[in-house]
Amino acid sequence: MSFPKFLLGDNTDYQEAIFVIHTEFPRFIINLVNDEVEWLEEFDKDDKKELENEAENLFKSANDFYDREIERYTD
Repeated sequence: MSFPKFLLGDNTDYQEAIFVIHTEFPRFIINLVNDEVEWLEEFDKDDKKELENEAENLFKSANDFYDREIERYTD
């Protein structure tokens, strides 16, 4: 079984937060309320350079995923 690229995360200790978890490399959790990111990977210099180019697109994809999921809940 494969996992989805993005998952929604919920925690009652953080009721105002909207967490999206990215399950593929580079794995991270983003709080869409304040754009705080927790990386779940260790990066070397080469990875960091590549990540600079890719991060903005990943965060936009996380936001798009959330919007799509919320739209599906309201339908």
